Amino acid sequence: MKDKEIEARKKDETNVAAKAEGTREGIYYRPKVDIFETEAELTLIADIPGVEPDELDIDIADDTLTIVGKVKPADEAHNYIMQEYGVGNFFRQFTLSEVIDQEKINANFSNGVLTLKLPKVEKAKPRKITVG
Repeated sequence: MKDKEIEARKKDETNVAAKAEGTREGIYYRPKVDIFETEAELTLIADIPGVEPDELDIDIADDTLTIVGKVKPADEAHNYIMQEYGVGNFFRQFTLSEVIDQEKINANFSNGVLTLKLPKVEKAKPRKITVG
């Protein structure tokens, strides 16, 4: 098969964040996330491929958690025959409820996967009351 017969495919841009969400120029993708809950905390896992740890910003302001990841442009020397990853940034925001202890949120980032642990405040955790 000749190289010319294979045409590079563009990334499906249905996952592009609304333009109004970006505060900088360029394309912003909305990273897909999984969120699950235990009695003690919420865990948020976001895929943000291509983002280096020093290009990742996680902020909390006014009960809003903001995740911004910047992706550096791909090397121009590559001759793509298929391209599903677009060059752009990632942006996602979440409103935090009052049950989240914002002071104790921690993050781990490895191989393009961001994991945020959002612990619940003590009063939001279930507990048993024993009858004396």
